[in-house]
Amino acid sequence: MTPIVRLQRVDWADRHIPLPIRQTPHAAGMDLRANLAPDDRAGGISIAPRQHSLIPLGFIMQLPEGFEGQIRPRSGLALKHGVTVLNAPGTIDSDYRGEVGVLLANLGGREFTVMHGDRIAQLIVAAVTTVEIAEVGQLSESRRGAGGFGSTGIR
Repeated sequence: MTPIVRLQRVDWADRHIPLPIRQTPHAAGMDLRANLAPDDRAGGISIAPRQHSLIPLGFIMQLPEGFEGQIRPRSGLALKHGVTVLNAPGTIDSDYRGEVGVLLANLGGREFTVMHGDRIAQLIVAAVTTVEIAEVGQLSESRRGAGGFGSTGIR
């Protein structure tokens, strides 16, 4: 059975803005569109270089237990404007019932304006594996050992 993600628009949301949707049948992510508050719709929300802003999506959601929502950057915004999701991937837990937003950061050199209805990020819904933590006195050896941060080389 296919898990169901339930969405509810907040009172002020523009119901003409599409809810998350895949742009192609095999896309992993669903595009998230800015659903700006009425006062911001005409002029958008501007993000200066090296600044960030929480962009509203106009909905709350209920994910099935055992799943999480991951908010990820859109590659085109990153490539063309230096705009990314600051806490990528942003995590939405299955028990969260607050309004969903995207924390966008402008790493580019020019101001970037998010307009009402813009596709600003993507949502991936993924299964979560829960684990138990066990403190031990010693870990098993591995070929890599403690090597990290480039220890395996570039090529």
